[in-house]
Amino acid sequence: MKTESLLQYLDQYLSVPGHPDYPRALNGLQVEGPDEIGKVVACVDASEASISAAAERGADLLLVHHGLFWDGLVPVVGRRRRKLHLLLQRRIALYSAHLPLDAHAEVGNCILLARALGLEPVGRFGRHEGIDIGWWGTLDDSEGPERFRDRVAAAVGGGRVHWVQGGPAQVEKVGVVTGAGGSFVGEAVSAGLDALVTGEGAHHHHFDAMEGGIHLFLAGHYATETFGVRALARHVGERFGLDWEFVDQPTGL
Repeated sequence: MKTESLLQYLDQYLSVPGHPDYPRALNGLQVEGPDEIGKVVACVDASEASISAAAERGADLLLVHHGLFWDGLVPVVGRRRRKLHLLLQRRIALYSAHLPLDAHAEVGNCILLARALGLEPVGRFGRHEGIDIGWWGTLDDSEGPERFRDRVAAAVGGGRVHWVQGGPAQVEKVGVVTGAGGSFVGEAVSAGLDALVTGEGAHHHHFDAMEGGIHLFLAGHYATETFGVRALARHVGERFGLDWEFVDQPTGL
């Protein structure tokens, strides 16, 4: 497939142009690659390990959630040089989608984690610069928070889930914002939710949850954000007849 055609599709499908994000996110194409795409590899992070894995698998395009430039304007030396060198040497295009992928209604991290939790999505949640990133929804039947914690752990692959026990005896209405979504505790409280599921939070979010009367489940930044890139790679693979693969590079964080 022509690379330019795929890039145009991704930009449009993910609503990349104009989507609000953090200044260093740099959504869209980050490194130019070949003129034709046959093999797509997806990883959460544009780490050296991920780029090496893409090269070993003969990828023409590497799809990531966290791109290259989070550290801002720095010299192209050390690990930055090594990453760029391998991408350019092997002619691998790098495409990054951060908040546009978190927020997407079909292949987004938040909606897919919500569905993995067995939630029936009701509305959007987790506002960033005028755009809602996450979702809130309801369980078919309310359940105790201990059982819901086990549900969260199963949804993210069995990892450890930190539970701040600030909420009611039964969980039914739940907000989901993947990654570093602890800052949305206040919004979850205002929305009358019983629980917020996210990846990680700051120290003070413990007290925000306890004093706000809500359960906070921290399931890991990485673990909550494997859903989107995997689903995006599957989507373009099936739509355009491309070979695709998700490569897991867990951080434990």
